[in-house]
Amino acid sequence: MIEIENVRKSFGALEVLKGIDLTVQNGEVLTVIGGSGSGKSTLLTCINGLEPINAGTIRVDGTEVHAKSTDINKLRQKIGIVFQQWNAFPHLTVKENVMLAPRKVLKQSRAEAEAMAVRQLEHVGLGDKLDVYPTRLSGGQQQRMAIARALAMSPRYMLFDEVTSALDPQLVGEVLDTLRMLASEGMTMICVTHEMKFAREVSDRVAFFHQGVMAEIAPPDELFGSPRDPNLQQFLAATH
Repeated sequence: MIEIENVRKSFGALEVLKGIDLTVQNGEVLTVIGGSGSGKSTLLTCINGLEPINAGTIRVDGTEVHAKSTDINKLRQKIGIVFQQWNAFPHLTVKENVMLAPRKVLKQSRAEAEAMAVRQLEHVGLGDKLDVYPTRLSGGQQQRMAIARALAMSPRYMLFDEVTSALDPQLVGEVLDTLRMLASEGMTMICVTHEMKFAREVSDRVAFFHQGVMAEIAPPDELFGSPRDPNLQQFLAATH
């Protein structure tokens, strides 16, 4: 599981995480909602070790992410992360993009990496795009390729940072369907999202962040149905 204890994170004088306490259980889907600048995305990059923290601890399966003794590259193999901007290598095909990390990081043979890439691309509905170059894909397909690329490392946890926010509205659904599928398969996920309907449907719990604080966390029916925090009430009223 992922354990976050009293985590604080500042960029210069600006404190963006102000003592976050959160535990995500194995198989749980947690969605994180809140206004921009509330610290949601920063939390994900801290969990993955991409950003250092100023105080507190983050443990993944008992390993302290930010400890000097931790092999962060090894730990990151457990934690897939997909950002709102997909970054593919344009000179490689879709399949080659997905094969790259298993070959380089996991030292898989070409045949192993290729089998894994094909399996994960079929999994996200891109089995017919294996030999296409990323620039030929729609935004939604590019984002699903990014998900397949993360899944090819066989992670135990997946972090999604507003993966639909850069997409045209008609492409959002296909990416959310992929996340729903992963949730139904029992993948442990933390999804930062603006999609309230999605948060309501797939989450075990929803966390509302406001100005660097986790102001409320509850099962979706409770959080959306009877929000207690006044800032959450305002936020939900504005998103309807």
